[in-house]
Amino acid sequence: MALPSDSDSREPSPPLFQGRGLTKRFGSFVANQAIDLDIAGGEVHALLGENGAGKSTLVKMITGLLQPDEGRMIWRGTPIAFAGPAEARACGIAAVSQHFALFDNLTVVENVALGLDRRISVGKLAPELEQISQRYGLPLDPRREVWRLSVGERQRIEIVRALLQDPQLLILDEPTAVLTPAEADRLFDVLERLKADGRALLYISHKLDEVKRLAGVATILRAGRVVGSCDPRQESAASMARMMVGSDVTAPKQSSHPIGSPLLSINGLTLRPTIHMASHCATSPSKSVAARSSASPELPATVRTSCSRRCPARRESRNRTRSTLSARPPEGSRSTSGASSAPLSCRNSGSATQRCRP
Repeated sequence: MALPSDSDSREPSPPLFQGRGLTKRFGSFVANQAIDLDIAGGEVHALLGENGAGKSTLVKMITGLLQPDEGRMIWRGTPIAFAGPAEARACGIAAVSQHFALFDNLTVVENVALGLDRRISVGKLAPELEQISQRYGLPLDPRREVWRLSVGERQRIEIVRALLQDPQLLILDEPTAVLTPAEADRLFDVLERLKADGRALLYISHKLDEVKRLAGVATILRAGRVVGSCDPRQESAASMARMMVGSDVTAPKQSSHPIGSPLLSINGLTLRPTIHMASHCATSPSKSVAARSSASPELPATVRTSCSRRCPARRESRNRTRSTLSARPPEGSRSTSGASSAPLSCRNSGSATQRCRP
């Protein structure tokens, strides 16, 4: 008779994140009702549903932006409650929104520094940012201004900023909505590297072909409830869409009735560009631009935008923000009031519920 091996006798490790009976109400409206969700480490877990199905509300509870009215969340086997997003990040949960939170007139490293909970100088952060970006195939120039970057490069800033906090669960909300096909393929390579590192990914998307390519499990929401789960690799896009909406989804049919005469016709429409010169922009380059504008309405784009780039008010705003960044105390220093400036960390309070505190 064969004896069980040590590996057979071990209990399976609990999921990285568990949600049990999560419910959130806004007045009489129930956005999420009794939602159960398990996310394992090293897993790409898709969260599917129509617009209004409750996906965003669920993510906000996971990341600490909202607190559930009922139910509980469990992190690494321990019940936990988040009072805010900083506590969720301190415990290893980060999110990348489809709407970027970036300042165009600041550099990459300055934008990343503004989004971190820990206090670190821009000079010390730049090498760390380069190391993370190279490791995961997210090339970025820390000193480059954001307004010079493509949409795909701007998304890299958001991902790198999240990775600098060493998350174990990374939530991506419609990450390919604004990407070209080539940029989306590069993103998928990055996600595979993150998965290989053992990080869990919660992937939210309406693009079911992407879900089939990336995810090993999917949870489907409809009207604020979990209506099923599946392995997307074993399903078709049509079958997953059917679970999302509750009925068969058919392609829209093209109308067969004859096309009538045009209701509106526009021919030769021209709009002359204008430059509105503010009093604070009345520098010599601006006067030159204004003079050339009156002489030649069809100004090149490079000339039309030179005023805003040289604008003293814009330059003063940028320098003031950079001065604020450089004035922040370095990591590990203490404030004049004697309060600790240590980053938030996840501590066990000894009670049944664990809470992240400074």
